[in-house]
Amino acid sequence: MDLAGIGAVLFDMDGTLVDSDAAVERAWERWAVEYAVDPAAALAIAHGSPADRTIRRLLPALDDSAVAVAAARQLSLQYDDLSDVTATVGAHDLLSALARLGLPWAVVTSADARLAEARLGAAGIVAPVLVTVEDVRVGKPDPEGYLRAAALLGVPVARCLVVEDAEVGLRAGRAAGAMTAALKGLDGDLRLADLAHLAGHLESTPTAP
Repeated sequence: MDLAGIGAVLFDMDGTLVDSDAAVERAWERWAVEYAVDPAAALAIAHGSPADRTIRRLLPALDDSAVAVAAARQLSLQYDDLSDVTATVGAHDLLSALARLGLPWAVVTSADARLAEARLGAAGIVAPVLVTVEDVRVGKPDPEGYLRAAALLGVPVARCLVVEDAEVGLRAGRAAGAMTAALKGLDGDLRLADLAHLAGHLESTPTAP
């Protein structure tokens, strides 16, 4: 993959910049018990998706009002569960590399603003541009969030690199027209072992910010 034309990097948050997988799973497991849903079924589809989208798939009989209440409850289980939330391997190295290269970046997350700010804060990360589920009409895999982030950075989305650890997010990046980099063995235009891997790629490639 040719990274020479990259003008900005757009990150997913949970599992990509922030290691919060355990907290996410704890919240979904508790929510599933409360709503009489198989926890394994919830965990199988929840990662990377907005809570309301996951809940509609798990409980299709719920009306819009009930879905909103259930989604709010799911998020409430996550707000204060930060004890083991940290930056992912290589995250700070990569963000330092982006600063040296003069490449702008943003975070696009299926979390709401309160949760995103709490988890990024726990990881010691301040996002210059943050697009949350509250900023879009439709969450991932719809491309709206990544299109909005590119527009806020003033960089054509075709020159943006979307970094994701979930297939639903990669689908959103592809649909937006961005290049993709995938963690956790998933298929992107570039496969990453960790974020330090991407830092090395970018610093060894002439870029055009």
